[in-house]
Amino acid sequence: MYTLLIILHVLVCFVLILIVLLQAGKGANMGAAFGGSSQTVFGSSGAGTFLGKMTAAIAIIFMITSMLLTYMASHRSSSLMDRSKLPVTEQTLPVTSPDAAKPPVIPSAAPANK
Repeated sequence: MYTLLIILHVLVCFVLILIVLLQAGKGANMGAAFGGSSQTVFGSSGAGTFLGKMTAAIAIIFMITSMLLTYMASHRSSSLMDRSKLPVTEQTLPVTSPDAAKPPVIPSAAPANK
């Protein structure tokens, strides 16, 4: 679930970036002030364009996924802390003889005295 939410969040991020970049800036409507027509049905101060409404919807989805990821991450870390409170079991190593701890002796060739 957490991975699916991260994938959805990243996709929403990219869609939001693309929609914002597709929109025309406020300076693009400068012709409307001099008798030109506006892109919207109700004039320059009326309802927003389709891209404006889509931006708002995607931004709301982005905020919801951000809050869900934060909530899930906070509960995920607290569950890991609960696991650390479990009792620690003691592990013992197998007992070996004292001779087994010594490294093997490798005979070396002695130099011949001439």
